[in-house]
Amino acid sequence: MAVNASPEYDLILLGATGFTGKLCAEYITQHLPTDLKWAVAGRNWKKLSAVVDDLKSLNADRKSPEIEIAELSSQDLDKLARKARVIITTIGPYHLYGTPVVEACAKAGTHYIDCTGETPWVYHAVQKYHETAKASGAILIPLCGIESAPADVTAYLLASHMRSKYSSGVAQLTHSIQALRGDTSGGTLLSALTIMDSYSVPQLRQSRSPFSLALSRPQAAKPLKPLSYRLFGSFRFPGLGLLTDSLCGVQDRQLVYRTWSLLDGGAFYGPKFTYSSWMRTKSRISAFVFHFGFAAAVVALLFKPLRWLLKKLVKQPGEGPPKDQHSSHFIKVKALATSDSNSRQTAECTMSYSGDMYYLTGLLMSEAAMVLLRPDPSKENWAQKLRGGFLTPATLGEQYVERLRNAGMRIEVGSEGEV
Repeated sequence: MAVNASPEYDLILLGATGFTGKLCAEYITQHLPTDLKWAVAGRNWKKLSAVVDDLKSLNADRKSPEIEIAELSSQDLDKLARKARVIITTIGPYHLYGTPVVEACAKAGTHYIDCTGETPWVYHAVQKYHETAKASGAILIPLCGIESAPADVTAYLLASHMRSKYSSGVAQLTHSIQALRGDTSGGTLLSALTIMDSYSVPQLRQSRSPFSLALSRPQAAKPLKPLSYRLFGSFRFPGLGLLTDSLCGVQDRQLVYRTWSLLDGGAFYGPKFTYSSWMRTKSRISAFVFHFGFAAAVVALLFKPLRWLLKKLVKQPGEGPPKDQHSSHFIKVKALATSDSNSRQTAECTMSYSGDMYYLTGLLMSEAAMVLLRPDPSKENWAQKLRGGFLTPATLGEQYVERLRNAGMRIEVGSEGEV
């Protein structure tokens, strides 16, 4: 993988003083190799120093990270990007603060990872910087957080299973969040409330297409929308239960379809590939309320005065679930796939994790960085083949999956009924 020449650091974490940034720094300190050369970066020396002091108690064997001061200006970020092989950034909202970081990395040939869920911003960043990154060899991986990385990896594993066991592609892949307990941070809420300040309604509509991030689209990608769902906001799917909308459904579809288009132009997943993403619900009534309530909330947020008021009432950036609640948080997902050559050939994948979802986001980004920094030539790694540009978590392949398992994520895949 091409990167900039002779960088000072393997990894720079930009935004280490924020809620997610602190948890990412903790994960790096506790779990990544002690010979990793890394730094934390941001605008405030005092706050960064406090983060570094807190990290010292987590791993006595690790040298403390260096501190790099950088404003979010092109001049400072260009210098910062040239100092690292990989930059992880947790500074959001990304539609407000992410573009200059992407630009600096794309020009410098520095790999980039973030945890945004703001696909309108990702859509415009891809249009603007994909070719620049391809030319420099920079691998840019957005959407590498809890919102969509698990869905992307799950789809990759099911496609891999279909190829290895049945020598076929996937006709239909249905992903579901089976159970979730957690809480949102102020940064996540701010991103949701400000995205409409940066993009017009036509721009948002254009970027919400399932294929807006894909280089091409499958031949027969028909959305799964049964009559029961259209009427009542829910439907039953064999093996997955009663399903309704997923808050991450839009991002999941866009990310998975981009992966589909990147891997041999769709040949790996199959030309008839159809993907959908849902969330399990307890009852028809709760699904009805959520489905139509969520749609009404999206329309309400078009009104700027309401967004202004909500910004005052919700958690503020830097705030998030208290640590004494982290041990009770968890997520479990399950996905089913059907072969495109024989409908009786099926597979399932389950993925689960116990712990805070923002800490999991730090895990997902940190382990992705390690695949970029220390690729294993014995394992499938599509990112190495693609060399540069806007890629996806799943393009990191088998080594990424192995690292996630070793980090505490339970991931199982096999023929349906065997998992």
